[in-house]
Amino acid sequence: MFSNPLLKTTLPSTADLPCSDDTPVDNEDQNLLPNLLLLLLTRIWAGRMDWYFGVDMAVYHTTGISPKVPVVPDGFLSLGVERKKGGKSRRSYATWEENDVVPIFGLEMVSHTPREEYDEKLDLYAKLGVLYYLVYNPEFWRRDQHQPFELYKLVNGVYHLQIGEPYWMPEVGLGIGRYQGLVGGIDQEILTWYDQQSDRYLSAEELADQERSRAEQEQLRAEQEQRQRQRLEAYLRSQGIDPNQLPD
Repeated sequence: MFSNPLLKTTLPSTADLPCSDDTPVDNEDQNLLPNLLLLLLTRIWAGRMDWYFGVDMAVYHTTGISPKVPVVPDGFLSLGVERKKGGKSRRSYATWEENDVVPIFGLEMVSHTPREEYDEKLDLYAKLGVLYYLVYNPEFWRRDQHQPFELYKLVNGVYHLQIGEPYWMPEVGLGIGRYQGLVGGIDQEILTWYDQQSDRYLSAEELADQERSRAEQEQLRAEQEQRQRQRLEAYLRSQGIDPNQLPD
């Protein structure tokens, strides 16, 4: 990635670099969906401290026209880096401050205004070395003559469109795909993580609902058993039999 360690001393610090490119998102899902991926990851990888998921954050690198010109994915995942760099939150992500670790997964969501997700950005991510590149285009895929969900894998420096959804990424240890669910009471399509068996990881809210439903079913079963026992005891007494004096 960056072979000359002497030149690293001339690179700017993230403390002095902008945290983004100040390009506003033009729909709310560009913030919502990557943050849902991040929130779910903080649950399923709660015990791991060797990953970082950035949302709308500048990624600075040395493969472009200038190390001061970042790429800003809607979301990205890096492995083998600190969750909190030096115990503090990152303002931006500079590969030369992360032991030259580039993101292994990048997400771009196509908006009302096309921003070269299928050509210029694809070439940029390939040059950077991002292994998996997802273009999510639920609204404008017909306009752009692409599919709503396109996941590319970098093979010998070239991106190849992958088939199947959810798609398992063995190098990441996660699958990625879509599902129809509720967010804040609104039904919509959502990007989410899957396990190797293509089972969707549930959110903390869904797990709580599942546990609450399980507890309610257990209580209902216990109440039904108690009613059956009470009916049996009542019948035995009607026959002159004390249910408490039954032989073993």
